[in-house]
Amino acid sequence: MFDLVNRIKENPLIKKSLKVLLIRVLGVVLFFGLSLFITNYYSASNVGAYDFSKSILSLFGTFCLLGMNESIIYYSGYLKGKKIIGSLFVIHKKMVLILLSISLLILLVYNLWSFSLVDKFFDTPDINVLILKTFSILFFYGITILNIDTLRGLNMIELSEYLRNIFRFIFFLIAVVLFHFFQIKVEIVDVFLLNFIFLALITSLILLSVKSQFKRVTRIKNISFKKIFLRSYPMSVSLVSLLLMQSVDVIILKKYNDYDVIAHYSIAIKITTAISLVLSSVNAVYAPKIAEMFSLRKFEELKIQLKASTRLIFILTIPIIIFLFLFSNFILKLFGKEYMNASTTLLVLLVGQSINAFCGSVGMYFNMTGKQNVYQIILVLAFVINLILNLILIPKYNMIGAALATSFSLILWNILGAIYLFKKDKVKTFLN
Repeated sequence: MFDLVNRIKENPLIKKSLKVLLIRVLGVVLFFGLSLFITNYYSASNVGAYDFSKSILSLFGTFCLLGMNESIIYYSGYLKGKKIIGSLFVIHKKMVLILLSISLLILLVYNLWSFSLVDKFFDTPDINVLILKTFSILFFYGITILNIDTLRGLNMIELSEYLRNIFRFIFFLIAVVLFHFFQIKVEIVDVFLLNFIFLALITSLILLSVKSQFKRVTRIKNISFKKIFLRSYPMSVSLVSLLLMQSVDVIILKKYNDYDVIAHYSIAIKITTAISLVLSSVNAVYAPKIAEMFSLRKFEELKIQLKASTRLIFILTIPIIIFLFLFSNFILKLFGKEYMNASTTLLVLLVGQSINAFCGSVGMYFNMTGKQNVYQIILVLAFVINLILNLILIPKYNMIGAALATSFSLILWNILGAIYLFKKDKVKTFLN
C-alpha cells in the first residue's frame, strides 16, 4: 500500500490523472444531478426528445469536427518536441475554418434534400424541426469541443476538464431548474442546444486570453489545410464509427418506439459512462505524453508509461464496476420507477464497458502513434456488425437488443485493437 502511494507521489502523470478523474467525477455527479432532475420533473417524452437530439448532435458534430479535436492533441506533442507550441494557434485557426465550412454544408444539404427522407423513416410529427434545430447548433458544438481540446494540447488539462465536465452542464442545469421553479413551460432540447452557443463564446474568449500569453507564434508552412485534413480524417472516421455505435441504437429504437423508451434506454447508457470515465480521464493526461514520446522515438519510456496508465485504469475501475453491478436497480429507481424497465439493459451494457476498461487505452494509442488508419478499419468493421445486430435484435428485443449489439461491438473492437498493437509494437494496452 505504501509502495503504491509512493509511486503515485513520484509519478506526475498519475497525480495529474487522479486530478482529472476527480474533476470528471464532479462532472458526473453534476450530470447525474441534471438527469435526476429532468427525469423527475419533466415528462419522459420531453426527456426522450432531448436524448434523441443529443445523439444526433454528438454524431454529426463529431463528423463536422473531422477528428480535429483528436489531431490537435497529436500536433501539440509534435510542436512541443520542436519547442514551438505557440504555433498550435495557427493550426487551430485553420481547423475553425474547416469546421465552419462542413457545418454550413450539412445544414444546407438537410434544408434542400433531407426532409422527406426523415419523414418516411421515422413517421413522427415535428421530428424534422427537432433535427433542423440540432443541425443549426453544429458549428457552436464543434467550436466548444475544439477549444476545450486545444487547451488540453497546451497542457492546460485541468482548465479544459473544468470546461468539459463542469461548465458544460452547470448552466444547462441552472436554466432547467429556474424554468421549473417559475413554472415556465419549455422544451429541454431547446435549453440544451442554446447552451452550446454560450459555451462556444466562453471557450473562445478563454482561448484568446491564453493566446495573448504566448509572445511567439511561429508560422508553420508545412502544416497546410490538406495536411490537417489527411491527419485528422482517419481519426474522424474512427470517432464517427464510435459515435455511430453509440447513436445508431437510439435512432433505430426511435423507429420502433416512442420517446419514453429512448429516455429509459439513455439513462442506462449514462450510468455505464461511470466506467468509461476513468479510461477517458487517464487518456486525457497520457495522450499528449504518448504522442511526444513516440515522436522522439523513446519507445521504452513509452511502454513504461502505457503500463502505468493501464494499471491505474484497472485499480480505479474495479470498485465502480462492482458497485454498479450490485446496486443497478437502486440507481435506476432514483430516476423514477418507470426507469427500472432498463434493469437488464443496464447489466448488459455494464459487461461491455467493463471489457472496454480492462483493454486499456487502445484507441488513444492508435491515434497518438500514427496508426489511425488501422484503427479506422477496425472501428468501421465493428460498426457494420453493430448496425446489423441492431437491425436484427431491436425489433425483437427492444432495449435489450440494442444493449447486446452495443456491448458486443465494443468488446470486439477493443480485443481486435489490443491484439493488433501487441503484435505490431509489442505493447500491452491491456492489463498486465
